[in-house]
Amino acid sequence: MTYRVSFVCTGNICRSPMAESVFRARVAEAGLDGLVEVDSAGTDGWHEGDGADPRAVAVLEEHGYSTDHAARRFQAAWFSHLDLVIALDSGHRKTLRRLAPTEQDAQKVHLLRSYDPDAADDLDVPDPYYGGLDGFEECLEMVEAASTGLLAAVREEVEGRAI
Repeated sequence: MTYRVSFVCTGNICRSPMAESVFRARVAEAGLDGLVEVDSAGTDGWHEGDGADPRAVAVLEEHGYSTDHAARRFQAAWFSHLDLVIALDSGHRKTLRRLAPTEQDAQKVHLLRSYDPDAADDLDVPDPYYGGLDGFEECLEMVEAASTGLLAAVREEVEGRAI
């Protein structure tokens, strides 16, 4: 049975596609790519159909990640087939939990940086959209740091299903 993870930010052109690309690479490196599906979406539909921000793409490619992305808006109906919904900041988490049809679905929503033990109380990934390339680099660093813990949690869930 496939384990499904979706990353969510506001417009689905910066943070969430970066997180999707990094985590998809981590899943493949761990040999879980046949068992874990990864995607992303936005809480708003402003950029539906657009590719990822060129700055996000440039930073990802510079660090060896690929991205083939078209922005889309998160739909409440998706909760039923997702195992984990990863919000990139607390505003997204709040929106997603309100959107969740059931309390069980709301419990699927977690902040990405909650998987980074060094994040302490600062669990939001800042939106790099209105800044320069350095904001996208910072975003990537935060995503990579949290991906290790997230992968461990997902691996535990996937292995638990196999028993």
